Amino acid sequence: MKTPESTADLLQKLSKDLARKRALLVDRFPNARSSLRIMLSALGVTAVHNAGTSAEVLRQVKAHHFDIILSDYQLEDGRDGQQLLEELRQQRLVALSTVFMLITSERAYHNVISIAELAPDDYLIKPFTADELHGRLVRALYKKQFFAQLYEHLDNGAFADALATCERLLAQDSGFQFDVLRLKGEILNVLGRPAEAQAIYEHVLAERMVPWARIGLAISLRSQKQLAEAETVGQALITDFPEFMAAYDFLAEVREEMGKLPEAQETLESAATISPNNSARQRMVGDVAARNQDFRTAEKAYGKVLERRRGSSLNNLDDYSNLARVMLDLGHTEGAKRITDELRRDWRGSKQGELAALVMEGLCADKEGDPTRARLAVEKALILHDALNDEGKGALVSSKLALDLAHACLATGDEASAQEVVRKVAAENHEDRATIARIQGIYAKTGKEKNGQALLAQVGKEIVELNNRGVLAARSGDLEGSVQLLMEAAERVPNLQFLVNATKAICTLLELKGWNPALAKRALGYLQTAQDKDMRNAKVISAVDMYQRVSRKYGVTTATHSAARGGARTPGP
Repeated sequence: MKTPESTADLLQKLSKDLARKRALLVDRFPNARSSLRIMLSALGVTAVHNAGTSAEVLRQVKAHHFDIILSDYQLEDGRDGQQLLEELRQQRLVALSTVFMLITSERAYHNVISIAELAPDDYLIKPFTADELHGRLVRALYKKQFFAQLYEHLDNGAFADALATCERLLAQDSGFQFDVLRLKGEILNVLGRPAEAQAIYEHVLAERMVPWARIGLAISLRSQKQLAEAETVGQALITDFPEFMAAYDFLAEVREEMGKLPEAQETLESAATISPNNSARQRMVGDVAARNQDFRTAEKAYGKVLERRRGSSLNNLDDYSNLARVMLDLGHTEGAKRITDELRRDWRGSKQGELAALVMEGLCADKEGDPTRARLAVEKALILHDALNDEGKGALVSSKLALDLAHACLATGDEASAQEVVRKVAAENHEDRATIARIQGIYAKTGKEKNGQALLAQVGKEIVELNNRGVLAARSGDLEGSVQLLMEAAERVPNLQFLVNATKAICTLLELKGWNPALAKRALGYLQTAQDKDMRNAKVISAVDMYQRVSRKYGVTTATHSAARGGARTPGP
């Protein structure tokens, strides 16, 4: 393998490209931005933009593509660079080809771990020299250049093309062989080819005992339903590398899948103690703790999520409802009412926000023993819920909020309305253990456990029958009939499986019978809805690849959602 090149060598290779790079400098203080601008100009980077606030960053990244983003850790109004990076990635506002570097004076253990966990391309601890910045930056840019085509494929969700690019890069004499193998293994896992991924990780581990190969191996074992083996690898990884945070999340997911909810919660709490500023993990702590009826832990975790995300584009109605709900479970009705008031204030003018506030208001009134006020709030909520559906905005109501509405309906004696809401949520999330458990929980809380079990059994039966009609038609050779039946199923119950089935059936028909723009548009719509539900699901990614392959066959350029910028474990830098 090639020896690492010096900064001077890399500068010479990048000299022409540096003049074409566009940079964004993020700092509250103009003098700090000026100093960074001078350092960048010495490298030949002259297209430099400035931002003093997070809002200005969001405005600029929506208007321009940036090759470099240098952000101070401490931002305005108590926000920080970690929150900014999380926001940019979850909103898919920065490409994998963008170098994102955090600049911080933080030396505290927890904060440094939190910064490293979100995996910026690098971070610098103040004070630093121009030479130090130059060295770090040119190495990051050179690596981005090497992986440019691969990152482009990943940004476009073209995983099959990305895999082919990995093979080409592996044939080159570079210093990035292990980086390419890492990406290849991750892509194979994403594509649902875990046995091939396992072989890569075992090959790497035979040479180097690196954490990323061990978690990749664990993921491939889990995908092959070897849960006990995956748990063992995950636990050993945490023991050997206690600061490798992704291992905790993975281990918690495996333990939850194995039905070990208390152990899953314990694992997540350990991670949250080490890296307390990861709001996505804090929400997972809250969700698992609530299922374990550890409402005090859930309240603390949900409170941190709301604190971290309030005022950002990641601010979510469910964060308010989650906190208010566990407060009610603890008997803290006044606290729940206060959160409901905050929700109304922060989401003023939003129909979904008012719906959530009315639902929580009804649950609070029921808890306080005021049935008249509870029924009034629930009646208003149902009217608003119907109005959103009539306006075609029902998809904006999350499954959690819909189940809170169902809970409020059950609590106030309107079981028919509750059943209508629950039936839709259960059908669209029938494979989601947490959602099904939540449905069982609200029926149990309201003394109607058997009714809930009967409803879930009925929905499950209907799902199987709907799916079988289309599948059996395809097996009998009636491809057109199968497409029609599967499209009807996807329209009636837009769950992940039906959306993928309809997409693949349409693609098969297009491949055999020729391109049909109207049918292709339907397939793309189903595909994008499935991506919204779970972009990293192997079935969804397989459908994306199939759609793109058929489109290319007919010379049609189409764009699916980006599949590579959101999520901590997406193949990337």
